[in-house]
Amino acid sequence: MSQRNILDYPLGVFRFHVNFTLARPNGTENDPRPLCGGAFSECTGLEATLEPKSIKVGGVNYGETHRAGRVTFATVVLKRGVSKNRDLWNWFHLVAGGGYAYRLNAEITQMGFNAQQQEVPVIIWRMKNALPTKFRTADYNATFTQIAIEELHFVHEGLTQEVAQAAT
Repeated sequence: MSQRNILDYPLGVFRFHVNFTLARPNGTENDPRPLCGGAFSECTGLEATLEPKSIKVGGVNYGETHRAGRVTFATVVLKRGVSKNRDLWNWFHLVAGGGYAYRLNAEITQMGFNAQQQEVPVIIWRMKNALPTKFRTADYNATFTQIAIEELHFVHEGLTQEVAQAAT
């Protein structure tokens, strides 16, 4: 029986890590030290949309020719339980307060298990020049019984994906 690659199996969406690192303004390599991040209960908006451009060609009456157009990226939303960690609020507050528009690079790592049942990174999504656009804290209500959840919304200037070295 042949060995199967970890990428041959469908991956669960419930194991992921999020880190933010400093984006260098001159485009040189990133500062590898995580500035903020943490455990999040939900991440949405890892999405890229290509807008097709339709071209009507003279003499061709059956359909149009399509070319690739501009790519746009969705707003990424991170949700986590409220804790004493204020790094995401501090980032939003710094940018919203009119200071230098601190850009961070975001990295979302989807985790899986190898053949020895050890947790390993499988897929890494990278977003460059992330900018926070909305921070929302929990709705406080004495009749609620759920955990308080805060949200950070951010936009970015590029989405890439790579297979982690440990997964191959």
